[in-house]
Amino acid sequence: MVKVKLYDTTLRDGSQAEGISYSVMDKVRIAEALDEFGIHYIEGGWPGSNPKDREFFEKVSKIRLKNSQIAAFSMTRRPNIPAAKDSNIAALLKSNAQVITIVGKTWDFHVTDVLKTTLEENLAMISDTVSFLVKKGFTVFYDAEHFFEAYTANKDYALKTLLAAQAAKAEAICLCDTNGGTLTEQVKTIVKEVKGKIKIDLGIHCHNDAGVAIANSLAAVEAGSTMVQGTINGYGERCGNADLIPIIANLKIKMGINCVSEMQLKQLTHLSHFVSEISNMRLKNEQPFVGDSAFAHKGGMHINAIMKNPFTYEHIDPSLVGNHRRILVSELGGKTGILLRAKALNYDLTKTDPQTKKILDLVQSLEHKGFQFEAAEASFQILMKRALKKFKDFFDLEGFKVVIEKNQDKKITSEAIIKLRVNGVREHTAAEGDGPINALDNALRKALKDFYPALSKMHLSDFKVRVLEEKAGTAARVRVLIQSQDEDDIWNTIGVHENIIEASWQALVDSIEYKLLKDKEKSTR
Repeated sequence: MVKVKLYDTTLRDGSQAEGISYSVMDKVRIAEALDEFGIHYIEGGWPGSNPKDREFFEKVSKIRLKNSQIAAFSMTRRPNIPAAKDSNIAALLKSNAQVITIVGKTWDFHVTDVLKTTLEENLAMISDTVSFLVKKGFTVFYDAEHFFEAYTANKDYALKTLLAAQAAKAEAICLCDTNGGTLTEQVKTIVKEVKGKIKIDLGIHCHNDAGVAIANSLAAVEAGSTMVQGTINGYGERCGNADLIPIIANLKIKMGINCVSEMQLKQLTHLSHFVSEISNMRLKNEQPFVGDSAFAHKGGMHINAIMKNPFTYEHIDPSLVGNHRRILVSELGGKTGILLRAKALNYDLTKTDPQTKKILDLVQSLEHKGFQFEAAEASFQILMKRALKKFKDFFDLEGFKVVIEKNQDKKITSEAIIKLRVNGVREHTAAEGDGPINALDNALRKALKDFYPALSKMHLSDFKVRVLEEKAGTAARVRVLIQSQDEDDIWNTIGVHENIIEASWQALVDSIEYKLLKDKEKSTR
């Protein structure tokens, strides 16, 4: 079986993405996760460029990694300065990395117009740098920057740069589509041509500016590349780097290439979500293989077929990558979606059952008003239990008031006052918050805390508002989605109304009642 090495550069290229700023400990945690998963090489950063990367290499060198080798990144020595006296090279020697990746100029245009040196000196820079580091005992990879433009512009010189790295005993050469604009067929053709002229291993490093970084990476493997560089979730500068998540899945499942084990592959979804959390970047629901919607089914015809044979509308078994199938409830899903959700709740409904039609009519009516239950499964569970008369309210609201005040200092304060009853006991409380919804949340929790202490273990983790009728202006209905979580679960609830406070209240109440409901059901098992 063909083997391909995985080279992750999330901690360098990925950290250059807009909106990402890793602390040293963030980088250490990601490195540990990549090692646990089974990535072969982890590029930790550029130790000669900043104190943070230098500290990372110091900390990670004290960790016993099981599967990965740490790579340090830098450029070739500067023009007319011996590698032994270059400050960037000196920093590499102190990095404690096992592998050094050196990027060099391959495009003659860059050599003359950016480096401002001669083509001959650039070849010497490559040879001197790689040779110096190899003699110091490092495994050296050479990244050929802008290779595909370079090869197209001046094939002979581009190849000379690779041959210089090879002659200096580089372990592998990685061809870089640095601007991310090369199309797939061209990548495949050029890699195949280079493969016939280079004796050492070839790698591929693609950026996604033309939206084909994943396809280019896979095509390069088909043409003979035995190393793929990329980042988790495709993080990177501009439009990002090649996304290792779908690349790994496609290599292993679709192409039969041994890059990770089957057990490691089952951790793919976890790895993707973990890195997105540390990066503080929300993972797209549509992320191939690992997103929440990757195996979600909404259309009634699709759901019906899926229940007969999952391969009718799924290209793989989601469990292979650690994901799972989701059947969404919506006006498009018909009775089949209702029945499946009822079955998950241990309710024995049939298509001919009047209650099934009642729930479907209710869902369709609410979705016509702007509700979307595929994004709020906790609200749907409560809706279904209410429709089946299997739900008892945990409290009864008598009323609430929200006051927003702006004083002379231009400081805005929000206060919520709430009256409710729990098992006939009346509670009347008030609380302040950063905004009206936060104040209302605080007041509700304060009123319920003595009756339901477990509420202290949950919190709101996300809050989204969408205007549903833009032409209606300030009178438009809004949809509020609230995400909540406790130590064990994450759940989503929804509210829709012309008044944003009321829409938020609906979602907020569902969120709290879902928490109380699941705790109650857990205690009775």
